[in-house]
Amino acid sequence: MSATDRFRPSVTVAAVIANAGRYLLVEEDTPEGVMLNNPAGHLEQGESPLDAVVREALEETARHFVPEHFLGVYLARFVRPARLEDVTYVRLAFSGAVGEAIAGRALDTGIRRTLWMTEAELAACPERHRSPLVLQCVQDHAAGRRLPLETVFAHASLQAPQRKG
Repeated sequence: MSATDRFRPSVTVAAVIANAGRYLLVEEDTPEGVMLNNPAGHLEQGESPLDAVVREALEETARHFVPEHFLGVYLARFVRPARLEDVTYVRLAFSGAVGEAIAGRALDTGIRRTLWMTEAELAACPERHRSPLVLQCVQDHAAGRRLPLETVFAHASLQAPQRKG
């Protein structure tokens, strides 16, 4: 396999936010229609996973997210025949808390609204999930999975890349 053919998964982060038995989700426009997702998005170059999940949660929910725990690393593969896309996602999921929505702050493009759902309500509509990881992350949180945030290490070279050679 050549370097250009090398497998390159898409790295994403997700915020799993619970309050009084309900989980904060986003309803978003996708090529497959309107879907439910945890507040989530792509890790950007130069960004730590913690910084990324805080940014994504703010952009998609208009709420400040405070990560408290690492839930885990999740992988899933998704095929979009119409676009000839075959993507494997590596999701780093964090749980934590949010404050109230920031008045006047718009939600990210493509996000229709936020909503709170119980695990059972979410489990009852799998056809509306952006990926199978949406429910899996909620189930793991509900089951009590909590890892230290220090489980995910981000080297300072993310901000100032080291030169080799």
